[in-house]
Amino acid sequence: MVFDRSSIQRKRVAKEAAELLYTGQEKEYRQAKLRAAKNLGFRILPSNAEIAIQLDSIAQEKEGRSRNRRLAQMRQEALEVMRILEGFSPRLVGSVWRGTSHHNSDIDIAIYTQEPQEIVTIFRKKNYSITCIRTETATKEGERRSSTHIYVDLPSGNQVEIVARNPEDANRQAKCEIYGDDVTGLTTLQLQQVLSQDAQKKFVP
Repeated sequence: MVFDRSSIQRKRVAKEAAELLYTGQEKEYRQAKLRAAKNLGFRILPSNAEIAIQLDSIAQEKEGRSRNRRLAQMRQEALEVMRILEGFSPRLVGSVWRGTSHHNSDIDIAIYTQEPQEIVTIFRKKNYSITCIRTETATKEGERRSSTHIYVDLPSGNQVEIVARNPEDANRQAKCEIYGDDVTGLTTLQLQQVLSQDAQKKFVP
């Protein structure tokens, strides 16, 4: 049997990077893979998708059925939050949308508004705890775009990250930095249908 040395090394780096992400030692895929390669003494770097596959496998092995139950719970919580945000075209994105969430995951919801402070007011009036509000600016396709990130704690202990973007960006199709596909996410109605049909359904290429 012929072994592909580079493939073996890629898989080892991907698994090491996934461990770093799962345990919270690293937050970003790029930093995780660079650190993993350095730890193992390899120069080869896996793709983000290869790391994501390993991360999903590690989470399932360590969390088992409780992971599936938690995913269903987080999707139900996301639906409740999205109903509050219905006037802002909310979409569930991130690992809870994908179905690849684990014990350190939060709920990511994208919305579109020119007045992020309005979102803060809405949740405070409903007695939700807002732990952080920050603005990020990034350059994509040669354009600088800003977004406001609002972190809301839920009674369950889970956290929601609401990403408020300019309404002009609503029709821009974003590419996933992990899988390379389009970030379509789930609308409120689509999420409701998923919960009624298959609450653990995955949305990965």
